Amino acid sequence: MPRPERVFRTDAVILRRHDFGEADRLLTLLTPEHGKLRAIAKGARKPIARKTGHVELYTLVDMLIARGRDLHIVQQAETKEPFLPLHEDLLRGSYASYVVELLDRFTAEQDPGRGEFRLLVQTLGWLGTEDDPRLVTRYYELRLLELAGFAPALHTCGVGQEPLEPRDQFFSPADGGVVCPEHRVGMERGLPLPLTALKALRHLQRQPWHVVRGLQVGGPLHRDLERLMLSYIAYLLEQRLQSVEFLRKLRLEEL
Repeated sequence: MPRPERVFRTDAVILRRHDFGEADRLLTLLTPEHGKLRAIAKGARKPIARKTGHVELYTLVDMLIARGRDLHIVQQAETKEPFLPLHEDLLRGSYASYVVELLDRFTAEQDPGRGEFRLLVQTLGWLGTEDDPRLVTRYYELRLLELAGFAPALHTCGVGQEPLEPRDQFFSPADGGVVCPEHRVGMERGLPLPLTALKALRHLQRQPWHVVRGLQVGGPLHRDLERLMLSYIAYLLEQRLQSVEFLRKLRLEEL
């Protein structure tokens, strides 16, 4: 089996970064061929460093990386797409923080995932340009869950497996999707799922973005979709994401 190259060039999205030592940054990267990696950008915190400005969060960067035993080393970095609206608008940037945190939790290190990389790059672009970042986020959640093998079942009952009738249902994170009223009887779990929300979830799950982006979603339906998706994700991860509460507070302040 051939040994991997000691130095390789790759596109990368910067998911996380932390100060490391006196002048370096520790980066968590998502790449199309090498999956999620941790790498040191040496001297990146120095104002005159060539890497300064090219290792910002939620940016697409062309990198030359040297393999290390525990941590890789970023030898070169050049920004390809800065996704400027995510850095200029606090709300859009907060949604970017959420989608990145969600991907980080569902992605193992060095597990190649071209689908996840492509989805993240597309989503960061949509978050910066589309009028409804909440709709972008719901679409992203369903696509990421599908790639991770946790797509919710939306067409058959999660308990009885029979096709669902066109009526209000229940959503059970423990059962992996929708549960009909008959099989929900006597069960404590299960969130109310209005028919309009079920139809919206199905549309988001099966249609490409260029079709989904035209969907008109009002405030009550947005709240239903968010409540259901966040409940399911919290069940899968066994905890809530840190960025969720900040997003809620930010939206309340803008009301």
